[in-house]
Formats: sequence, C-alpha cells, structure tokens
Amino acid sequence: MKRLIDLFKNKFFLVTVAFIVWMVFFDTNDLFSQYKCHNEVVKLQKERDFYLKQTTQVAKDLDELTSNREKLEKFAREKYLMKKDNEDVFVIVRTKKGE
Repeated sequence: MKRLIDLFKNKFFLVTVAFIVWMVFFDTNDLFSQYKCHNEVVKLQKERDFYLKQTTQVAKDLDELTSNREKLEKFAREKYLMKKDNEDVFVIVRTKKGE
C-alpha cells in the first residue's frame, strides 16, 4: 500500500498520467477524432475502388464502341432508343403488380 502511495506522489508519474489523459481525451487528435478519420479513410478507399472499377469498365465499353460498328448500333438502340428511318420502336414499360 505504501508503494502505491509513493507512486502517486511521484511527480514524473503524475505528469505522465496527466499527459496521457490530455492526449486521449482533450487534444485535437484525441481517440474519437482518430476513429472518425479512420472510418472516413476506409469509406473513401471503398469509393476509390468503386470508381476505379467503373473507369475501367467505361474505358472497355468505349474501346468496344469505337472499334465495332455493330456494338455501337446496338448501344444506340438500347440506350437512346434510336432507330432507322424505316423502323418503328415500341418501348414496353413493366409496372409492379401493386401499382
């Protein structure tokens, strides 16, 4: 017990404890801020990976569209409902049963 009391009377121990408490709870880079920053970094890395995949997919599609005339025509018909002069286009819109 005396040893524990001597430990709390030691000024170096008290300064060290005060420093640790300050850094953990009161500093601008406390544990809560570090946790929030870590979560944001993880979220941004996931977004970066998603956009990199999207970029590669779009680059692949662009390469296919610029190199193949049939795929370009198919893309224009499906996405933009384009047609030739002698054709009719019918768009079928399916609704949910509850609506």
